[in-house]
Amino acid sequence: MPAKPTSTDRTPPSGPGPLIAIGGAEDKLGRRTVLKTFLSLAGGRDAKIAVIPTASSLGPEVVEVYDALFRKLGAADVVAARPDSREAAEDPEVVGLLDDVTGIFMTGGNQLKLSAIVNGTAFGEAIKAAHARGVVVGGTSAGASIQSSHMVAFGTGGSTPKQRMTQLAAGLGLIRDVVIDQHFGQRNRYGRLLMLVAQSPGLLGIGVDEDTGAVITEENGAEIMRVVGRGVVTVFDGRNVVSNAHEARRTAPLLASGVQLHVLPAGSAFNLTEKTLVREAPVVDPGEAEELAVAGRDLKRLARDIAAGDISPTVLRRRRARQSAEGDHV
Repeated sequence: MPAKPTSTDRTPPSGPGPLIAIGGAEDKLGRRTVLKTFLSLAGGRDAKIAVIPTASSLGPEVVEVYDALFRKLGAADVVAARPDSREAAEDPEVVGLLDDVTGIFMTGGNQLKLSAIVNGTAFGEAIKAAHARGVVVGGTSAGASIQSSHMVAFGTGGSTPKQRMTQLAAGLGLIRDVVIDQHFGQRNRYGRLLMLVAQSPGLLGIGVDEDTGAVITEENGAEIMRVVGRGVVTVFDGRNVVSNAHEARRTAPLLASGVQLHVLPAGSAFNLTEKTLVREAPVVDPGEAEELAVAGRDLKRLARDIAAGDISPTVLRRRRARQSAEGDHV
């Protein structure tokens, strides 16, 4: 899990800030694990969050929802930054809203609309600059897809990869050489992500389930992705793919052989740079460790009792009483 800064120990970042791509439909009423993770990375009680609802077709209410959520979770301040045209995205006043924030959160909606308004504008460059100086950038659904270098523009669901299922548009490029899809398991988007990987094997396909976050940080020169939330993050690595994508016509099913699959539940870590699973030592709760130790001692005693099965019941009862008395003093 990423470190959780507090209001008293937060130090200025020395490199790019964390990224968190959320698969949509994040829990807003219960444990709110994903949103809490974002806020913690943004500074906790010191956090100043810019909410960017450009992708959404809703009005001010979408900002009001996240304003209430982040303040309820303890954020110091929440501001709305909503360019609704490329002209507005060049407005210095709108761009300046990102100058002193500690977190940027992009809502769901239409990712093609978000890309068309933000990419290549001063506002888009301000998001990149904020990330470079250590600001955490997060987004849900459309706000997740736009973080990658290549973005799913639109497309249909289905488990079989078919020609022309979807197409790509330019993302912000905060995460290089990947394509992110969202609502992944819930809307059965396996086929379209496999299609993209089969057509562009140099891209790593990342599918994020609902109420799930892919938290990406730079560690020792590598980009490490950790999974939080209720679902899984699915990764397709097509470096060794054999495909007929270059010759398949119209909506024909695609050959996609040799794609490496990684299914990563909460607590998993994956090296995006090396494209390998990160095997981390499990963290054991101290209380659980003590319970395991007691259980281990009980098993050893049970083994001794079984081995002593040929002794008389009286001797066995005395031995058990003595062992019980010794255990009370452990």
